[in-house]
Amino acid sequence: MNPKCRTVVMIGGNGSNLQAIIDSSALSSLIDIVGVISHRPKAYGLIRAINAKIPTSVVDHTQYTEDAFNHALADVVQKYQPQLILLAGFMRILTPAFIDRFAGIILNIHPALLPKYKGLHTHQRVIEAGDSEHGATVHFVTSELDSGPIVAQIKIPVYPKETAEELAKRVLVVEHWLYPQVIQWFAQNRLKFEQKIVTLDGKRLTSQDYLLSLPATQGIVS
Repeated sequence: MNPKCRTVVMIGGNGSNLQAIIDSSALSSLIDIVGVISHRPKAYGLIRAINAKIPTSVVDHTQYTEDAFNHALADVVQKYQPQLILLAGFMRILTPAFIDRFAGIILNIHPALLPKYKGLHTHQRVIEAGDSEHGATVHFVTSELDSGPIVAQIKIPVYPKETAEELAKRVLVVEHWLYPQVIQWFAQNRLKFEQKIVTLDGKRLTSQDYLLSLPATQGIVS
């Protein structure tokens, strides 16, 4: 049996994606969440981790300059000896030095259909643009914000007169299924990011491969 994939989750807030990852890992023989790190001392996600008996660390970004924060953060991450690092509501920009230190093992989930709507306030921006579709994207992290290679996406419709808050709730449902799915691929050694190329089962991923369908059992988004 393969050893479990040592996984660190980096958070900054409520931690709903963290909870989805915790719940999924409890059903998996491949994933071991060895640590949860927050850049905010009062992030509720830390309580979720403690309740799940997962070790936690805090690197308070308000106590550092940007470079010093990234250096301190990297040292804390390294202590957990991760094979996979997950960003789940982590709201600080990582420096190239941090990303290079953990090259090829950092994943992020973004509440939009990248490459559209990088950055913040994606739901409101989608509504203001009059888009008919929205969704979530999992991608590998590189030094350019929300621009790393895409692994998978799920689309959902945008309803007429829907508010940003209502849309955000439906996107979260998508995220809670999509992120654990991609994490499982990585833990199974099926998903790799090497020499700037992402492969799944040995095949290079293209834009035609990104789109997944939410299972019918999750059917509250369409």
